[in-house]
Amino acid sequence: MAYCAAAVENTTPTLAEIFEPISDDLARVDTEFVRHVQSKVELIPRIGKYIQSSGGKRIRPAVLLMAARLCGYTGDRAVLYAAVVEFIHTATLVHDDIIDDAELRRGRLAVHSQWGNDITVLLGDYLYIKSMALALTHDELAIIRLLCDVTLRMIEGELYQLTKNGDPDVTEEEHFEIIRRKTAYLFSGCSRIGGMLAGRPAAEVEALGEYGFKLGVAFQLVDDLLDLTGSVQTLGKPVASDLREGKITLPVIALMNRGESSARALITDVVQTRTLTPERWEQISGLLAKHRTIDYAYDRAVQFAKEAKEHLQVFPPSDARAALAALPDYVLLRDR
Repeated sequence: MAYCAAAVENTTPTLAEIFEPISDDLARVDTEFVRHVQSKVELIPRIGKYIQSSGGKRIRPAVLLMAARLCGYTGDRAVLYAAVVEFIHTATLVHDDIIDDAELRRGRLAVHSQWGNDITVLLGDYLYIKSMALALTHDELAIIRLLCDVTLRMIEGELYQLTKNGDPDVTEEEHFEIIRRKTAYLFSGCSRIGGMLAGRPAAEVEALGEYGFKLGVAFQLVDDLLDLTGSVQTLGKPVASDLREGKITLPVIALMNRGESSARALITDVVQTRTLTPERWEQISGLLAKHRTIDYAYDRAVQFAKEAKEHLQVFPPSDARAALAALPDYVLLRDR
C-alpha cells in the first residue's frame, strides 16, 4: 500500500518476529482451543479444526500474552484467558459471516458456506458458552466481568452496524462507535487482562487498556482500507466487500462529505441495492483517489497507532514493551 510508506519505517519487524518471545505460549493457546472443542458430537471438533487451520493471526491472544509478560506475570492463566479470547473472537467471526452472507473467509469457504446457517449459528453459540465456561475454571471474577462486558459490547456493535447497513448518511462518529464496540473493546480487554493477572496498579492496567483500545481502532481502520485497496488474492475475499454488503466505512464517509453530488448518488445507490458492478467500482475508486479520502482514513489510523504506543511509556523499557510498541507499526503496514 503506497500510502503507508511515509508513515512507518521499513525496519518494522514481521509479526513472527514480534511474537517470537511468546511463540510457545501461542502454540499452547492453539492446543487449548483444539482441546476444548472436543465433543461427543463429532461435527464440533471437525468444524473447530477447520476454523483453526484457516490461518488467523492470533493478534488478540498475543496482545494478552505480551501484556502479561510486560507486567511480570509468569503463571498459566495467561494462556487460558488467551484461549478464552480466541473462542470469543472466533464466535463473532462465524456469526458475522452469516449476517454478512460472506461466502469466503481468508480465501476459503466460510463456515456457513460449508455447513449451512443453522449449524453455524449453533456453533457460534457453542463457542461463546465454551469461552465463559473456560473463564470460570478460575475464580477471577473481575476478569470474567470484563470478558462478559466486552462480549456484550461486541454483540451490541454488530446490532448497531446492522441498523446502519444501507444508510448513506452514516456519520464518522457513528462509524467510530461501531469500531469501538466491534473491535477496540476486545483489544482493550486483552491488554487489561495481562495487567490484571499480574496484580498491577490500576493506573498501569488503565494504560494497557488504552493501548489496546487505540491499537484496535487502528487495526480496524486499516482493515477497512484494505477492503478498498487490497486484492482478492491477499484479502481472500472480493474487493470492496463492505460496499457490497451495504456498509460505509471511513474513506467512503469522507468521500460523501467532500465529494460532488454525483459521488453521493452513486454510493447511495450501491449500498441500498447492494450491487457493485466493475464499472461502478472503477468510478468509486477514481473518486476516492481524487478526493484523497484513502489518505485521510490512513492518517487517522496512524494517529491512533501513535497514541497506542504513547500509553506504553508508563512501563520501563523491556523486550515485551518493545514488542507491544512494534505491533501498531505492523498493523499500519499489513497487507491482509
